[in-house]
Amino acid sequence: MVNKPGSLTRPGARIRYRDDGGDAAAVVFTHGAGMDHTMFAAQAEAVREAGYRSVLWDLRGHGESAIDPGCRFTATAALEDLGALIDDRGLSRPILVGHSLGGNLSQAFVQEHPQRAAGLIVVGSTWNTGPLSRLERLGLRLAAPMLGMIPAARLPRLMAAASAVSPGAIAETERVFARMPKALFLDVWRATVSFVKPDPAYRTPVPIGLLRGAEDRTGNISSAMPRWAQAEGVRERVIAGAGHIVTLDAPDASSAALLSILEELAS
Repeated sequence: MVNKPGSLTRPGARIRYRDDGGDAAAVVFTHGAGMDHTMFAAQAEAVREAGYRSVLWDLRGHGESAIDPGCRFTATAALEDLGALIDDRGLSRPILVGHSLGGNLSQAFVQEHPQRAAGLIVVGSTWNTGPLSRLERLGLRLAAPMLGMIPAARLPRLMAAASAVSPGAIAETERVFARMPKALFLDVWRATVSFVKPDPAYRTPVPIGLLRGAEDRTGNISSAMPRWAQAEGVRERVIAGAGHIVTLDAPDASSAALLSILEELAS
């Protein structure tokens, strides 16, 4: 059964997902802020063809998932939604794949519930518990206020230009971003920042893989991920010619890298 759609009712939201079903090892894909599950379409197909069960979902207020009027997007609610989805689909220790916010969210989930995941693959996301310089801390504090100053009509195009490299990926990113109200996006951004909590002693308690685009210039990802790979003793995959949304800029290379990581995690 491939890409069967479904929905999950949650407090303040209705979550939409697509699940292959079956008994194979599951891979749960969580997209980035302002995006939706379609950013992982090529990778989900590659995972299915390799014999895994793929589960795609849209965070509340993103894509096909609704958020109730008057409800705010919070990190806590998003974490609880991920746990509820895993429970609802009957997934036994899936491998979590997360991009950007989805990567921060997946890191936090594994940190809180290490027994509930078999592995973690972080794509184009900063290191939640990694060290931060004074300048990086300042950047985190100022990001939301600075984004708030950008007119809503200009925000999708600016975010797309900062997030992707290829014309097709930029256009698709702008199209998806444009569906989200600015106030909701600012809440989503604040939730993303709230996941970043330096803890020098912490190491990921499950097998981990790291993947980013070589042209990713968002936040501190290009400097934090190499340090993270060294601290965890893993190999970082870097996709040439791709930006922050590496899965759209370089879908085939991203799929190949993801499958390579999955093979390593299974060994």
